[in-house]
Amino acid sequence: MQQDAQRRRLTLLQGQYLAFIRAYTLIHREPPAEADMRRFFRVTPPSVHRMVLTLAESGLIERTPGQARSLRVLVPPKELPPLEDPTPHEDA
Repeated sequence: MQQDAQRRRLTLLQGQYLAFIRAYTLIHREPPAEADMRRFFRVTPPSVHRMVLTLAESGLIERTPGQARSLRVLVPPKELPPLEDPTPHEDA
């Protein structure tokens, strides 16, 4: 089942969340909390939680319900998109 989920095409937003979780984990040596994702993506707590649940149900991440900072990306790093700045840029 995990291989099937990895072969599935990611939405742009799913890819960005996965890339963020991986990058944050590499930098901080622990996975992000939902509050960290909320601040980076500038979204509401329910939006982040819904995305985490969707990624887990799709087999793209592993998590332990009720345990903080327990996210683990199951998609190989080479299949993740580059993390992009979520802030819109104003070009002159």
